[in-house]
Amino acid sequence: MTVPPIDLPRADVDMQVGDCWLVGAEGGPAATSARKATLTPRPPSSHADNTNKFICEALDHLDLPPAMRRLLLAPQREVSVQLTIQRDNGELATYHAYRVQHDNSRGPYKGGLRFAPEVDIDDVRSLASLMTWKTAVMDIPFGGGKGGISVDPKALSQRELEVLTRKLVQALRPVLGPHTDIPAPDMNTGAREMAWFFDEYSKTAGFTPGIVTGKPLWLHGSLGREAATGRGTVFAIRELLRAQGAGGIAGKTFVIQGFGNVGSWAARILHEQGGHVVAVADALGATSAEAGLDVPALVQHLAAGGSLAAFPGGTPIPKDSILTVPCHVLIPAAVGGVITEANAGALQCQVVAEAANGPITPEGDAVLRRRGIPVLPDIYCNGGGVTVSYFEWVQNLQNYRWTEEEVNAKLDRVMTDAFRGIWELAAAEQLALRTAAFVIALQRVAQARANRGFD
Repeated sequence: MTVPPIDLPRADVDMQVGDCWLVGAEGGPAATSARKATLTPRPPSSHADNTNKFICEALDHLDLPPAMRRLLLAPQREVSVQLTIQRDNGELATYHAYRVQHDNSRGPYKGGLRFAPEVDIDDVRSLASLMTWKTAVMDIPFGGGKGGISVDPKALSQRELEVLTRKLVQALRPVLGPHTDIPAPDMNTGAREMAWFFDEYSKTAGFTPGIVTGKPLWLHGSLGREAATGRGTVFAIRELLRAQGAGGIAGKTFVIQGFGNVGSWAARILHEQGGHVVAVADALGATSAEAGLDVPALVQHLAAGGSLAAFPGGTPIPKDSILTVPCHVLIPAAVGGVITEANAGALQCQVVAEAANGPITPEGDAVLRRRGIPVLPDIYCNGGGVTVSYFEWVQNLQNYRWTEEEVNAKLDRVMTDAFRGIWELAAAEQLALRTAAFVIALQRVAQARANRGFD
């Protein structure tokens, strides 16, 4: 099957951006809370560059004019603000915050908010781009966005975090909305922060539960949302094993790097389905058991304040060795850039499932391809979270709640349908699964932009 060309105008396609963008309270330039975010080009660094390398590889399989290629790579808007709060000790502290809106041709911008010291514009820009391709390959009607605050949330009290979150809402309010840009939880944010976000936005806009997803269940959240990314990862692994003729999850061995929300839920669901989770790691340590860890007991141990290394049902191992533990499926579920050219040759797995965003660098990916190790790409594999975020948004707009069984069944269908398209294109064109996923996503976004026009 040949990917069909897209009929696009050859001129007047380049995106034009003004010198600056005004963000702040309503009332125009005189508003005292207004801040300027300059939209000047910034030099790319590793995160955005890695994403663009994968995209450019996929673009080589599409007949797109150069102007459209540039348009697909460039974010539509980048907003940078400074948030000042009064600390509990009376001192003033200022934090940098960002929101990148990459593309909205297929629907409202969609993407999480992360609170972490390493958050910068390049990190956010790269993740916003990934959200565009993720929503497109999952075929849900959203675009891509991402945001965050450069802050160590552990260094702030709960009151300080709440004030900072509400300040973020106030600063970004003009570019947000339930039909414009819909944030969600990400690194170091969760239902609590989304509840503050919903409340602050609703103070001026009225009751608007659809402004964010990932809210508490009792505050218009969705059943199944907490486990969605981990569950979607398991669905993705199941579909690949079936397509390979390797059977099901039962009896297979799994190694999980990262035991936060995504990793722990993936482990629980794999365990329930008869899989053997033989090793897990987090930022502090790692544990292993050749016959498989008792995952429910491990989750209970951690909830009680224990550490992975101290888990009595496993053997502690160096956390840095987790990637090389022998297994059928390796699941990096922590941070980006952990599998590189330097260590990809040492992996002892048959499949890598990217539950994290960008865990494999382009150079590491090339090594895995040479070794014949298939990779379930992040824009598909961890798409369960944004898919159930979409379900939550739909329920909020309808003011009607679905059952957990409905949510999980709909997620299963979306993950299965998306995999089928990726697998069929990869087989027909002899592409890596990652390249096939990006080709599908790029084609859908480019077609949407072309159909909507450029006037």
